[in-house]
Amino acid sequence: MIHFPKPYADVVARLRVPSGFLIAAVFAWFSHPDALSLAIGLPLSVLGLALRAWAAGSLAKNQQLSTGGPYAYTRNPLYIGTLVVAAGLATAARSPGLAALFAAIFVLVYLPVIQNEQQHLRNLFADYADYAARVPILWPRFTAFPQRKPSPFRWSLYLSNQEYNAGAGFAAGVLFLFWKWMK
Repeated sequence: MIHFPKPYADVVARLRVPSGFLIAAVFAWFSHPDALSLAIGLPLSVLGLALRAWAAGSLAKNQQLSTGGPYAYTRNPLYIGTLVVAAGLATAARSPGLAALFAAIFVLVYLPVIQNEQQHLRNLFADYADYAARVPILWPRFTAFPQRKPSPFRWSLYLSNQEYNAGAGFAAGVLFLFWKWMK
C-alpha cells in the first residue's frame, strides 16, 4: 500500500466528510443516467451499502477489535463498501469522469485514513498485529479469520455507528438520478 505522510493523512481525515458536499455537487453536474446505467449501477451500489451495513453492525468502535462478520475477511469492509457504492453510482450516473474522480478520492483520501486507523488500532488493541498479519487490508480473504468469540451483527451497533446516514445519502442520490433521467 502507498505510504502517506501523517500530516497529510490527518488533514484528509478531517476534510473527508465536509468535502462530501462538494463531491455531491460534482455528482449532480456530471450525471447523465439512462435506464441501462440505472439498472446496472443501482444494484451494485445496493451491494456496497449492504456490506457497509453489515460492517457497521459488527463494529464496536474503540471498545473491542472487530474480527467477526465482514472483518473476518478484510480489515476495511466499510471502505470496500464505500468503493462499491461509488462504483455503482458512477455507473448509474453514466459518467466515466465520476468513476475516475471516485477512484482518485479513494486513493488520495481513504488510503491515508486507513493508515491512520491502522496506527490507532495498533495502539489500542494488543492483538491487532496478529489480526493484521492474517487478514488483508482491502482485498478479502476467502476463508474467515478464526474467531474465539463470534461477533454477530447487532442493530444497536448499526444505529450507534449512524450507518443509516449512508442509506439516507444513497436514497437521495437515487432519487436525484431518477429525476435527472426522467427530465
